Amino acid sequence: MQQIGNGGERFDDVREIAVLRGGGLGDLMFAVPAIEALAAAYPQARVTLLGSPSAPAVLAGRTDAVHAFEELPVVPGVRDAGDDAPEPEEFFDRLAGRFDLAVQLHGGGRNSNPFLLRLGARHTVGTATEDAEVLERWVRYVYYQHEVLRALEVVSLAGAAPVTLDPRVRVRDDERDAWRERLGVTRKLLAVHPGATDPRRRWSPERFAAVARARLAAGDDVVLVGDPSDVPAAAAIVDALPADAADRVHDLTGSLPLTELPAVLAAADVLVGDDSGPRHLAVAVGTPTVGVFWFGNVVNAGPFDRGRHRVHMSFVTRCPVCGIDVTQVGWSAERCEHDPSYVDEVQPEAVLQDVEDLLATT
Repeated sequence: MQQIGNGGERFDDVREIAVLRGGGLGDLMFAVPAIEALAAAYPQARVTLLGSPSAPAVLAGRTDAVHAFEELPVVPGVRDAGDDAPEPEEFFDRLAGRFDLAVQLHGGGRNSNPFLLRLGARHTVGTATEDAEVLERWVRYVYYQHEVLRALEVVSLAGAAPVTLDPRVRVRDDERDAWRERLGVTRKLLAVHPGATDPRRRWSPERFAAVARARLAAGDDVVLVGDPSDVPAAAAIVDALPADAADRVHDLTGSLPLTELPAVLAAADVLVGDDSGPRHLAVAVGTPTVGVFWFGNVVNAGPFDRGRHRVHMSFVTRCPVCGIDVTQVGWSAERCEHDPSYVDEVQPEAVLQDVEDLLATT
């Protein structure tokens, strides 16, 4: 593929590359195609991912593009919390001067660019808002851009062309088969993730339950996944499902180690979820998805194809409680105090139709 954006020439004699990408699981998935592009452009280089503890939990042994992981310290705008995080001074004392190229894939650069520059790399590339310190090569950060393409545009500044648009996380066939056997799946398996970091992006449990009931009635199994914050929604879904199908409902929410999540998602035939990390990870392991999105998030995070992935959009433009315009997003946008679902106008019947179509065609 061609480079995305204006691009740039490759740097000479690059042996050590640092990639800064903190945040959650979805943020990590958005960066994976860019990291693969860097690894292909600099095949002799060692790529170190500077990220959250979720990065090695999901990627270690599942990609050849990342060779080492470093946990980020708690620094405002880079990582907000972490009980066992390294101390900032220890982090920089150990890593400063190690890298030939440092790549910023973490937001608009107000905080992440100064952080990256402290590494003392010979070359730096990244994004910058109008008020951010710029790097050696940079591109303007504009909120409404797909996160995968934003990251690919950044690495193109270092001469790296895309090798894939979808993230890729490897799961072995025996891992997939073992989970299907462990769950006792004999027909199809529907995965459900009912959570999202922002409560406004969450589809209500009764809507997820309507889809799950229909697949249980068809004889399929349902597995629910998510972190501890998703337990109340998952419990509400399970409570709304028929008792006579309880042996085909597998609630792993809050109990599944993150290291096992890729294999569980790969074992599923389709995932239904909000715009969230597990949905993006499902794309990466090759599982078809049906996603419920606020329309603005489709610009930044929607799947690229429709043969494997379907999108249902809610076109809410104003807060249902106070009426404030919610299309003006980003760091400087006004944010009201209300957290109603922006996506509940999406109907279960439409989602179920796409689930059935994907089960029949993929």
